[in-house]
Amino acid sequence: MTSPASGELFVGIMSGTSLDGIDVAIVAFEGDAPHIVHAQTTAYDAQLRQALRRLCNGDAVSVSELYRHDALLGDAYAEAVNDALAAAGLDAHEVAAIGCHGQTLWHSPDTVPAFTVQIGDPNRIAAATGITTVADFRRMDVALGGQGAPLAPLLHRALFHHPDEDRVIANIGGIANITVLPASDRCAISACDTGPGNTLADAWIERHRELRFDRDGEWARGGKIIESLLAKWLHDEPYFAAAAPKTTGTDYFNLARFESSLVAEQDPRDVMATLVELTARSLGAEMARLPLTHPACYVCGGGAQNPFLLERLAAALPDWRVDSTAALGIDPDYVEATAFAWLARERLAGRAVQVVDITHASRNGILGGLYLAD
Repeated sequence: MTSPASGELFVGIMSGTSLDGIDVAIVAFEGDAPHIVHAQTTAYDAQLRQALRRLCNGDAVSVSELYRHDALLGDAYAEAVNDALAAAGLDAHEVAAIGCHGQTLWHSPDTVPAFTVQIGDPNRIAAATGITTVADFRRMDVALGGQGAPLAPLLHRALFHHPDEDRVIANIGGIANITVLPASDRCAISACDTGPGNTLADAWIERHRELRFDRDGEWARGGKIIESLLAKWLHDEPYFAAAAPKTTGTDYFNLARFESSLVAEQDPRDVMATLVELTARSLGAEMARLPLTHPACYVCGGGAQNPFLLERLAAALPDWRVDSTAALGIDPDYVEATAFAWLARERLAGRAVQVVDITHASRNGILGGLYLAD
């Protein structure tokens, strides 16, 4: 296929492991530089969100329930795109393609055979929007021997690398991941998941206060970090000590893994503060091992909106600059959605994506299945 024209519009859809909604970004590209024309987040219907949480936690479900929610989520994605286009005053024919990550239910790149599962039927997206849709990005990478994740670093490299500053882009969604962008060749460009992002804290506050997330980290800020509990979690969890490349998901990092360490007399607010600190210190420890000089960490994802988490991350990295990707000109809430608009653009152009140094696939590959609209 031919390369899309400069300035042509693409739509990126991202619904992360935090299950806080469907992010839609309508993006124009001038060369490789994206410009977000319009972006919005659509909250999940309460029943769909509850079902997705059950599916993401690895609960036993029937095949019919799995594929029913594959269809329902595809419909929800399509509705979110149509709403965003209407809000932006755009028609479907003005968009070259939609890139949809899908909702990850299970990610197992180190088993034999390796596999990864995302739902959100792209056939239904293409049918309901009238826009060609690109989806199922991860499975080709896994088939090529890669980790299948993270994929947003592919855009981070194209967009955020700077010749005079060592940078790490930290995406804190349900799971946290980093992209290492050294200014020179003192270390390689790389990426990995570091462990839990918001998923544990979100699940904890939902259980104890019936809230979907801790706005500005205020509930956690009022708690005290239980250092003995934190030390146990950091010591006992082998993922934190594992070397990159590595990827994980909410099927692995969920409350059930950590609750056995809790005791009844612990204040839920103190546990909340400790869960936030677990994210900050596991992220910080991964970054502190990097051979970088005067480095900067730029945060995107839902965690960028949590001042308490950013303070704790800065405390874990006292010699680093810690800021949001807003300082680099991209709204931190929509970096990942923009990445999948970019990946759709690459797929439509038939270009292989340079994944070898990010996911450690055996070779670079063309990622994503193509679902053509009429």
